Amino acid sequence: MARIRPPAVAGAFYPEDPAELAAMIDDYLAAADVAAPPPKALIAPHAGYVYSGPVAAHAYAPLRQRAGQIRRVVLLGPSHRVPFRGLAAPTADYFRTPLGDVPIDRAAIERVLDLPQVSLRDDAHAWEHSLEVHLPFLQRVLGPTFSLVPLVVGDATYEEVQEVLDRLWDGDETLIVISSDLSHYHDYATARRMDTETSRAIESLQPYAIEYDQACGRIPVGGLLLAAREHGLSGRTLDLRNSGDTAGPKDQVVGYGAYAFV
Repeated sequence: MARIRPPAVAGAFYPEDPAELAAMIDDYLAAADVAAPPPKALIAPHAGYVYSGPVAAHAYAPLRQRAGQIRRVVLLGPSHRVPFRGLAAPTADYFRTPLGDVPIDRAAIERVLDLPQVSLRDDAHAWEHSLEVHLPFLQRVLGPTFSLVPLVVGDATYEEVQEVLDRLWDGDETLIVISSDLSHYHDYATARRMDTETSRAIESLQPYAIEYDQACGRIPVGGLLLAAREHGLSGRTLDLRNSGDTAGPKDQVVGYGAYAFV
């Protein structure tokens, strides 16, 4: 029987009802700027949709131009619950969301399992939201034609992440998605200053300019920036806001950015 990783945060981070979920995402996409060229890689946030969904939509809206072309999505996000060394792949055959099941590219995972920093760890995936919240967006913009390579990132170096990305880079049929929020629980003005600095570092492909408290997905972001530099990509900020702009108070905010690499 197929092994399925069920949704862990449906009904919490995003709606559990399929129709409500699809309508919410479509509204976010309709309000997003789609003038950006379709990216090879992107960075998007992973908070509850009412907070970060409008920002994530700016990363995902340009992908509709590549629906049917993208066959594989390599998705990396930080571990919030399970401490471990390296990068964790699942044993599941499918990741389920309210919008349906996304097939896991087991062959692609096999391509990186010989690397010492990569292991099979279902415990790292079971309750992790940083990957899951991206799947409904991907399902709405790409349809049912893509497979997924989901990797939760624990304690790793930028170079170890880059090595994995390089192995999975491939051509236009493969999209790289990095999941990361930005600064956490500062006042609005401080968050704006910190997140602007982080955006400059991302756009200039300078991972070592990003401090520990500037991005919770700093390690996978750093690995992407090294890989983007090697592959000749340029980075662009598509949206930069925080929870004080979308759905929360301004005394303690979380920063969100959407970035594309072409």
